Amino acid sequence: MKSLRITAAVFFGICFLYILIMLSQTENNFTYILDDAYIHLAMAKNFALHGVWGVTEYAFSSSSSSPFFTFILSGLIFIFGDYQLIPLIFNLGCSFLIVYFLNRYYSDFFKLNRSVILACIFTLLFASVHLLVFSGMEHVLQVLIVVINVCSFEKWRRSDFKNSLYSGWFYGSIALLGLIRFESMFYFLALAFVFLLLKKFKQSAVLLLFGFLPVLIFGYLTYQKTGYFFPNSVMVKGTKFDLAGNYFIQIKNILLFKILLRPYFYFAGLLPLCFAAFLIFKDYKKKLDFHPVILNNFLPVALSIALFIQGALGQYTNFYRYEAYLLAAFAMVVIPKIKDLFINRHFLLKANRITALLVLLTSMVLVLKMVLVSILIVTGSRNVYEQQIQSARFLEKYYNNSKVAANDIGAVCYFTDIHLLDVAGLGSKEVVPFKIKKKGLNDQFEFFLKDYTTQNHYDLAIVYEEWLEGHIPENWKKAAVLEIKGWNAVLGLKKVTVYSINPDLHESLKQNVKNFQWNKNVTVRMAE
Repeated sequence: MKSLRITAAVFFGICFLYILIMLSQTENNFTYILDDAYIHLAMAKNFALHGVWGVTEYAFSSSSSSPFFTFILSGLIFIFGDYQLIPLIFNLGCSFLIVYFLNRYYSDFFKLNRSVILACIFTLLFASVHLLVFSGMEHVLQVLIVVINVCSFEKWRRSDFKNSLYSGWFYGSIALLGLIRFESMFYFLALAFVFLLLKKFKQSAVLLLFGFLPVLIFGYLTYQKTGYFFPNSVMVKGTKFDLAGNYFIQIKNILLFKILLRPYFYFAGLLPLCFAAFLIFKDYKKKLDFHPVILNNFLPVALSIALFIQGALGQYTNFYRYEAYLLAAFAMVVIPKIKDLFINRHFLLKANRITALLVLLTSMVLVLKMVLVSILIVTGSRNVYEQQIQSARFLEKYYNNSKVAANDIGAVCYFTDIHLLDVAGLGSKEVVPFKIKKKGLNDQFEFFLKDYTTQNHYDLAIVYEEWLEGHIPENWKKAAVLEIKGWNAVLGLKKVTVYSINPDLHESLKQNVKNFQWNKNVTVRMAE
């Protein structure tokens, strides 16, 4: 298929150019643009080579936000060996499948190859798939499964929900989504709700069964190990809702500070919601009854609901990764519904003015977003290389089997054999109770760090000092501060602080920091 070949050539050509630029910034060492990618790699390596589901080989830790993705990586490592490029290659493979299914999907609506190519490229860029490829994480796989889900759903809907082949693909893809990203539950909850609006109770129940059963099974297994149903990352980073009272104020704060006053919501969600509202209003003006309006706009309604839940219970960030699957689905739904505007090119007709305006605004936002994404890819890779990778190399050289406290745990766990205390809670269940409190850290957390690191004979810490909110244990002695130069795109902070915990190691730790050949963009300031 000509359109498939051209779309793939354009997309992978863009990816190849980014790789060349990234390598030029990292001394020819390919580096993922998020440290989280190395958390998946560390867990996959330990599961494949040591049979331990954890960021270190010594203990279980529910640190993966995507158990299915981590399990796939572990299988690939078991078969092919431990190579850090495996997530990149896997994501590129998933990207090709996305291009393939998008090509088939849009070919049902457009006759010209040019139209199919433009629709595919727009969807890929709108969901920032090229950015997701270099994150080294599960979001490309999530987009792929959602693309398959939308393709099968639309064909199932057009058969009046009678074609068992497409329903099988639909329910099967739903079953995978919850284990790829737990936020995918927002999507199939929204789908189930719309089925209920249409009084299709059987489909709603089956959807919830397929969606939640795999999550419940994994959650039960996790609970046996950690005492928590969800992975540590979900517990620590998710929206904290206090059941003690003040529900109206809490809901108001969530709506204000997580959605309406969140600038990234307007980049990601506003225009898709405007398109959904416009499409629904058009059908309403035709004086259709409630049932046909909802049926004709099934996915726009469901996706709008999911987008709001994503903001309230998840998060929107400048990385555009958490909502990427919803944006891909929105593009697939909206483009066929406005195709006549491009085929007939009647942009100035009164009936098409709102559609044309929304398309123009979306194009402008997309251009701005592509600029920001380019900065994130190039600068993010350099940031991680100069901070997390350098810290990992330092630990590998001098403290490869030592006990270390840290907060960005991916690279330092993947490239070394350290024993870890994750002060951010993702890799250590002992820290989770302190991190899920709404009021932040307190003196009790400081006492815990002091006692735990002393009793378990920890050697050093490499942490963001500000993240401890002034609760630095008195037995931690500052050795050095490492700060990267230039702009920070993805790091928690530009500065990490190195502490000695074992007092006998303090002077040798300072000497090792001095002797290590840090990257030229890392400024080292020794403590007095």
